[in-house]
Amino acid sequence: MVLNPAVPLHWIDTDVVFRLGLAAVLGLLLGLDRELKGHSAGLRTHGIVCFTAAVMTVSAIALYHQLATEGTRMDPLRIFEGTGTFVGIIAAGLIVVSKGEVRNLTTAVHIWLAAIIGIACGAGQWPLVLVAALVAVVMLTVLGVAEERWLKHRDRGSGMDAE
Repeated sequence: MVLNPAVPLHWIDTDVVFRLGLAAVLGLLLGLDRELKGHSAGLRTHGIVCFTAAVMTVSAIALYHQLATEGTRMDPLRIFEGTGTFVGIIAAGLIVVSKGEVRNLTTAVHIWLAAIIGIACGAGQWPLVLVAALVAVVMLTVLGVAEERWLKHRDRGSGMDAE
């Protein structure tokens, strides 16, 4: 297998830089809610997860185009398997069950969402990125306030705490 030569450092693909940069910024934005609420996975964790998922996606697409030849069987969509594995490990480390309460579930799912948005950024699926980011921000802010004000008292008797 022969790979293409290394790309010189002075050569910058603005599309790739935009994809990765936007993933990092959106990851930081998604982590802001968790950071402000004092959860263990905040700005840096969300930013890194979103950025890493975008890097993995861009790399998978680039390698597919670089290595695909007649008769070669490649599946660039396997990037989802790798991303799911690393997000699952992070999320499993966040979720804690103590005294009948589940803690950090929202944060764990939020890490998963950051990875999915990172994949969409890496693939350049801009309508999906826009809708997912907007819905995520609304769900975390508006619904978070509504949950605190009107629904939190109902969860106290159930033993379930999503945070």
